[in-house]
Amino acid sequence: MIAGWGPVDRSGLTEVEGGVTAAQGFTAAGVISGVKPSGRPDLALLAADEPASAAAVTTTSLTKAPSCTLTERHVADGVAQAVVINAGNANVCTPDGEAHTERLAAATATALGIRHEDVLVMSTGVIGVPLPVERIESAIPAAASALRDDGGGEAAQAMLTTDTCTKQVAVRVTDERGSCVVGGMAKGVGMIEPQMATMLAVLTTDAPVDPVVLRSLLTGAVDETFNRISVDGDTSTSDTVALLASGAVTEPPGIEALGRGVVAVCAELAYAVVSDGEGASRVAAVTVSDAATTRDAEALARAVATSLLVRAAIHGADPNWGRILMAMGTAGVAFDPRRVTVRCAGITVCRFGVATTFDRGQAAAAMNRPEVTIEVLVGAGDAHATVLTCDLTPEYVEFNAEYTT
Repeated sequence: MIAGWGPVDRSGLTEVEGGVTAAQGFTAAGVISGVKPSGRPDLALLAADEPASAAAVTTTSLTKAPSCTLTERHVADGVAQAVVINAGNANVCTPDGEAHTERLAAATATALGIRHEDVLVMSTGVIGVPLPVERIESAIPAAASALRDDGGGEAAQAMLTTDTCTKQVAVRVTDERGSCVVGGMAKGVGMIEPQMATMLAVLTTDAPVDPVVLRSLLTGAVDETFNRISVDGDTSTSDTVALLASGAVTEPPGIEALGRGVVAVCAELAYAVVSDGEGASRVAAVTVSDAATTRDAEALARAVATSLLVRAAIHGADPNWGRILMAMGTAGVAFDPRRVTVRCAGITVCRFGVATTFDRGQAAAAMNRPEVTIEVLVGAGDAHATVLTCDLTPEYVEFNAEYTT
């Protein structure tokens, strides 16, 4: 993973296998419901053995999916026991979207023998096409029967749409007080510009955590990770990140250590989303330092990371620092261009807002790698922030020009 991304302090964190089912007290499955024309698995189910502490964050888009609004309602009491995810159809902007979402929750509750209000729903895929809800309802009992304590990989596969690979990770968190596991899975490669989370993600932990504390851990981790990635500058209608805590371990680590684990899992998943971005060939970390506030640093970094011209330059391994300053000027943040220094792949290409002497061939060679760093020092304070993006390629345009046809 690219240097500087994720938690600085990774002490007590050890990667383990299993994704969302690495944590005790959870089972998962992935089955075929027939929504995807490809016939691939398209229905994922995660279940907790008992009602779990839960928190969720959803998109800020005004074109919000019914799955998001239902999940918000059901998680408001801080308790959930299952997450059902259908892929291939977003169930957004359709006449019966709300009713169909309720039916998915109800069918899941019946299959698992749990409360309807303890089911969270996520839907992803094409917008504006009616959901073939009967197919999914018919497949939910099979998903419930297929639940296994090592089924995390199958669930991670079944939630994908245009992704080229599964995205899952788990870490064991240990400190002097005890140990627990934090696991996670995600999907997303396009329509990625966070005003929240910009894709679907489910996290689990076997630590016992109060729902209020759990929500604080989740929102903090989302702000540092999923809220700082961009593939194409478009916010999804369906973005949701949910975190469930089973409380299955009796000697958990302290909250600070657990928080590091949650951030680390979110950071790994967020990086995986960007690196698998539609058509992407490079991941770029845009870091703005010496800003007056973290908010300023993030706004400036986001302006650079979402600029189509900057992303095209990244694809071409072009150290075009002028485009970087151009993008910063649109961020709505006051700064003095005469104090700005820019480094591309570690090579200083701009100092005090003007060109400096550098070897363009050397800089281009340094940028011609799968991972690229862009560092901007604004000389206004000591705050910093990093936003991940990827290059803009002809393949991205071609894929999205033909997405529904």
